Amino acid sequence: MAAKLMRAVWYSGYGGGAAGLEHVEVPVPAPAKDEVLLKLEAASLNPINWKMQKGMLRPLFPRKFPHIPVTDVAGEVVEVGSGVKDFKVGDKVVSILSQFSGGGLAEFAVAKENLTVSRPAEVSAAEGAGLPIAGLTAHQALTQVVGINLDGSGPEKNILITAASGGVGHYAVQLAKLGNTHVTATCGARNIDLVKSLGADEVLDYKTPDGAALKSPSGRTFDFVIHCATGIPWSTFEPNLSTNGKVIDITPTASTMLTFALKKLTFSKKQLVPLVVSPKKENLECLVGLVKEGKLKTVIDSKHPLSKAEDAWAKSIDGHATGKIIVEP
Repeated sequence: MAAKLMRAVWYSGYGGGAAGLEHVEVPVPAPAKDEVLLKLEAASLNPINWKMQKGMLRPLFPRKFPHIPVTDVAGEVVEVGSGVKDFKVGDKVVSILSQFSGGGLAEFAVAKENLTVSRPAEVSAAEGAGLPIAGLTAHQALTQVVGINLDGSGPEKNILITAASGGVGHYAVQLAKLGNTHVTATCGARNIDLVKSLGADEVLDYKTPDGAALKSPSGRTFDFVIHCATGIPWSTFEPNLSTNGKVIDITPTASTMLTFALKKLTFSKKQLVPLVVSPKKENLECLVGLVKEGKLKTVIDSKHPLSKAEDAWAKSIDGHATGKIIVEP
């Protein structure tokens, strides 16, 4: 019997950007014992997808070429592995696929049961697909590093969120406001009203002098910064931090690690904390639940068909998306 084929988008080597993506037909993957096969309804892009293509994470990722990128998906279970207990054919789910193998830019993908969660009818495929990496990064930074309680209890914390209209930033604003926080946010002028609508108390245009200097309009110093932008030096953060202020860098670079080490070595009370998300099923369930309850929303920048995946890719590389970029098979 001939293997069933599906449409997919892959790249065969480092570099090339959107032009390096190829539309192919490949066999539909078969689920292993602990996996489910999903008919994909939506996938969302993250900057890590094109950074991997550029070779910024070699030799770790991707593990081999050709590589079908993207890990954040929503879809319907069409087959289950022999060891799968929690899902059956027909279930609607949100999944995070392995960074090593990817697979999201396709009509079907296999996902591990332990990184797959049920998606209730109130949560659309696109809203669900936006959540995994971006939502989990915001959730981990706020609940584990900042230590806020999403029920609003605990002492008030002053938080700054940079690039607050982006993928991680727009979730971070909403999750922070579920805690007892005062949120100052930076974004481009065109997104100020959106970021206010997500709950931010003060919003700065990052291109103004005060925005560039990260100065709180109400004169606050920040206990924590969820740093979702790039290219802001430590010297800009330092004067705006409270005595024990911490900057949580969600895209740590070599210079981040150097600053992090220096602050540790000099016993500085002000710290730079690199954050690398480690996906957990219960955290993803929490996020899906918040979307269901109307306490969290996925802002969708744009939707693109799989046949035009390179348009979505180019938009992600451009770096000015508002919320999440979605590809639909």
